[in-house]
Amino acid sequence: MTGPARGTTADLITLPGTALADAVVRLIRPVETPSVFNHSIRSYLFARLVAGRLGLAVGHDYHDDLLFAACAMHDLGVAPDGPHRQRFEVEGADRAASFLVDRGVSAADADQVWQAIALHTSPGIAERRGTLCVLVREGVALDFGGPLGTDHIDAVTDEQADAVHAAYPRLDMIRSLTDAIVAQAAKNPKNAPRYAIPGEFLRERQAFGQTRMEHTCRSSRWGN
Repeated sequence: MTGPARGTTADLITLPGTALADAVVRLIRPVETPSVFNHSIRSYLFARLVAGRLGLAVGHDYHDDLLFAACAMHDLGVAPDGPHRQRFEVEGADRAASFLVDRGVSAADADQVWQAIALHTSPGIAERRGTLCVLVREGVALDFGGPLGTDHIDAVTDEQADAVHAAYPRLDMIRSLTDAIVAQAAKNPKNAPRYAIPGEFLRERQAFGQTRMEHTCRSSRWGN
């Protein structure tokens, strides 16, 4: 079987519904803005479509709970209740892995999630670190509509995109997420290394008032 069946809108937007997935939602919903929360969930829904396009089988090529956990928690590092002492990708990966181990997930599986979150802004590296890293990177990239360099922008039809966005509206996601990344980056020099996403976002906002990403996304597939 290659991927969960996605024949109806209900199928398309259905979340795993497992105890672990429910716990992840309870973790992220109170600490992320509605815009960033929706982005995290859409990233999972889009990643699942990419998995189907690639012919990947649930339970054989990837574990759906781990995919959900990695996508849903990939921006946990910008949550305002975090320690904010590392770049947001690493901080979020550390927090996600610890959360999973505390709930009985094996150290090996938690490490897969760690890598997928820590590397989701690292094109050319994430794609070399296994299926989970590929799917998370592609799911996140798809939700930006093209500027992050996804190879699978056509994995989502217009009808599927409309259904996903109706369930989880964008809510000016690009600006909201950039605001959160810049706020986290500004709290500690270690959070904003040169030539990394948080460091460049912070410097571009300081120099120009907006990031190149914000400018580019205006003409992306989703527009915001």
